[in-house]
Amino acid sequence: MRAITLFFVTILFSFISLIQAENKKKSTKTPLIFEENFENGYSRWEVTDSKSWTHRKVDSNHVFGINRRKSDYKPKVRSPYHIALIKDVKVADFELTFDVKSTKDTGGHRDCCVFFNWQDSNHFYYCHLGANPDPHSGQIMIVKDTPRKAITNNKNKTPWENNTWHKVKVIRDTKKGTIEVYFDDMNKPHMSVSDKTFGKGRIGIGSFDDMNDFDNVRLRGK
Repeated sequence: MRAITLFFVTILFSFISLIQAENKKKSTKTPLIFEENFENGYSRWEVTDSKSWTHRKVDSNHVFGINRRKSDYKPKVRSPYHIALIKDVKVADFELTFDVKSTKDTGGHRDCCVFFNWQDSNHFYYCHLGANPDPHSGQIMIVKDTPRKAITNNKNKTPWENNTWHKVKVIRDTKKGTIEVYFDDMNKPHMSVSDKTFGKGRIGIGSFDDMNDFDNVRLRGK
């Protein structure tokens, strides 16, 4: 009887310890500072070309997306054309998640882009989730007064499918310098790198010159 009692006491304490650990994990998680589902428009976003973006209802759900490949925005150095930045938010360390759907198959460089640690139009990082990786596609890029340059040597293809929603996550730790990008699999990075060039800056979504719909943006940071 004593052995059985001891067994159940051990199980109980293990269960309590697990709950405490989970509560501690939740309490130390980076706070949610921005959330957007586009049901009430896109007034909290600043775009590089308003003609290229459309807010519309699709299957009883509102999305914000790029409606054409051409853009009137002409960056000073070669870098993406379609950019939507969150207004009045700057972060250094963050976790960004969102849903994205590619709406036009343009081949090997079919992409979605994520912009972060944005200082200005000539200084920022972005992740190019291109279908087939090469030095100009499917890489984490840096723009620093010169045309965009890959700082990764990623070999993983981005498996875009027509009219299919995908999940993207980007985690940035400026102290470590790490940048981790996830695509559908939220446990294993699709690509990653370490770089400390840029710190606190703005966050954005978009594409180099392709067409996408976006939804359910969530930003955690400080």
